[in-house]
Amino acid sequence: MSESEYSKSGSLRRRFFTQAGGGVALLALAPGVRLAELAIAASDDEPVSDKHRWGLWVDTSRCVDGCDKCVSACNEEHGLSGMDRPETDAQWIRKVDLQDEVTGRELSLPLMCQHCEEPPCVDVCPTGASFRREDGIVLVDKHICIGCRYCMMACPFHARAFIHEELSGQKTHSPRGKGVVESCTLCVHRVDEGRTPACVEACSNAGNDALVFGDLKDEEGRLALILDENEGVELRSDLELNTAVRYSEV
Repeated sequence: MSESEYSKSGSLRRRFFTQAGGGVALLALAPGVRLAELAIAASDDEPVSDKHRWGLWVDTSRCVDGCDKCVSACNEEHGLSGMDRPETDAQWIRKVDLQDEVTGRELSLPLMCQHCEEPPCVDVCPTGASFRREDGIVLVDKHICIGCRYCMMACPFHARAFIHEELSGQKTHSPRGKGVVESCTLCVHRVDEGRTPACVEACSNAGNDALVFGDLKDEEGRLALILDENEGVELRSDLELNTAVRYSEV
């Protein structure tokens, strides 16, 4: 796939949140698996553009301690079966338990790629494999990722994973490969079909509704209206990354 097909573009408040997420070659694809085209929007005649910026709202007051429906849905959607090696198995979403050092208040929340407007992973990538689409979704072009893992070191959220093992049973809409880096794609294949990410769907089906997906630029959309009425907290706001994932009740 050519570079143009990917439509590349350039470019907590409390102390416990500034450390949130701390504990976390060439491509070899399985036979018959190819990289899906990522730059198609909701319809074939509507290319990806900056008129949208996709994002997530996480209502931590509705995020149930011990619930991992979002994690399970992500794993199922993308074939993240793992090798029973927690320290190295890929996790695109992980539940993080936090405690305010002053008040003792405890929080449980999902942590994933924050799809920054100024993504450090893109800045440090020597090949251009890490890139940000015009609509704000941060992705990895696995055709040109060399597995250097600079992006993993640069990410303040520890949101990326390196594939150490040979893989089997891959999903055609979410191909993976040994020796490359990967992370949450906001289920870009679903977004380009006008659907919501798997984690959001699973959270809604469980009756929690802690996750809301939408267009940050749609002033009449649900996500923008929620952010108008609530203070959306950016993780590591001190870095001024302008993340597309915002949290409440922090």
